[in-house]
Amino acid sequence: MASDAPAAAAEQQQQRNSHRTLVFTYGTLKRGFSNHPLVQELVQSGDASFVGAAVTASRLPLVCGPYRVPFLLNLPGEGDRVAGELYAVTLRGLARLDELEGVSRAHYERLPIAVDLAEGARVDGAFAYYAHRDYAAELWRRSGEKGYPEYSHAVADGYIRRKDRPQGQTFLEQIRIFVST
Repeated sequence: MASDAPAAAAEQQQQRNSHRTLVFTYGTLKRGFSNHPLVQELVQSGDASFVGAAVTASRLPLVCGPYRVPFLLNLPGEGDRVAGELYAVTLRGLARLDELEGVSRAHYERLPIAVDLAEGARVDGAFAYYAHRDYAAELWRRSGEKGYPEYSHAVADGYIRRKDRPQGQTFLEQIRIFVST
């Protein structure tokens, strides 16, 4: 009698893939930017799929912090409607994104967001990585309370990849120094 193990494994994989979280990307995870290779890897492994171009349903500030790192701030009504990309991501893919975004280290926090797809459909069940609440208001003040409607290549000019940044300080320390200057 043939083993049902391969069929059971395939069914478990299908169940893992069937539950996907919608993630709105607005910065370095977008196509053409420095962290997009992670998204490409997730797409190739079946852990993410591109849903479409999107824009935030509400006005939110998008600012740059140290090293031109983009931060979406959870300050509804401020800033602009921000352009980005929407992906459907498995739990495994979400864990990889959480790690990149430093969720456990209080760099960013994954919170709900409503977005409008380019075709006009409203999506209420998505998530985005916002600057952590511990320093979001300080980033807004540091930016002169002016943000960007999109993290474009012009806005990203001067971005420094993580591996090329000065060593010896945590990213949170670098943010604190940035907002205090």
